[in-house]
Amino acid sequence: MLACVVLALAMLSVSYEIVMRYFFSRPQIWVVECASYGLVFITFLSTVWVLKNERHVRMSWLLDQLNPRNQSLLNIITSILGAIVWLVIAWYAGQATWGMYLEGAKIDTTLEPFKAPLFVIIPIGSFLLSIQLLRQAYGYLRNWRALPEEKRRLEKNTEF
Repeated sequence: MLACVVLALAMLSVSYEIVMRYFFSRPQIWVVECASYGLVFITFLSTVWVLKNERHVRMSWLLDQLNPRNQSLLNIITSILGAIVWLVIAWYAGQATWGMYLEGAKIDTTLEPFKAPLFVIIPIGSFLLSIQLLRQAYGYLRNWRALPEEKRRLEKNTEF
């Protein structure tokens, strides 16, 4: 929801910039910069939702070649590896953001904002993404464990 709000604000500010620049010859120096920061926030705020709802790109051709049990196993492995990668990114991004905060580092642009408040979404979003990947791995694990039991039930029901 927050990503939608940021997107709406970016869209409105860019529209405002266009009107001010072309109709009133009064460009706004802050719009492009703020919209670009908003894009980073949108990315890290929406990735967890995209993953949770499985709206991301998948290599379905490869998965379709496997039986359901092996599909679940491959999904478990890739989810755990993805969680590890995102935890590492969250850790290092958190360290970098904390260092920026302690230094009082600013971005060398027109507005000169502090870096830490703008970059803090990267470790937060990365951490949340790793949590979602672990939740997804657990779901695939439950599915993987249930498949042999389901197969036995089907075999039992088809015996004459």
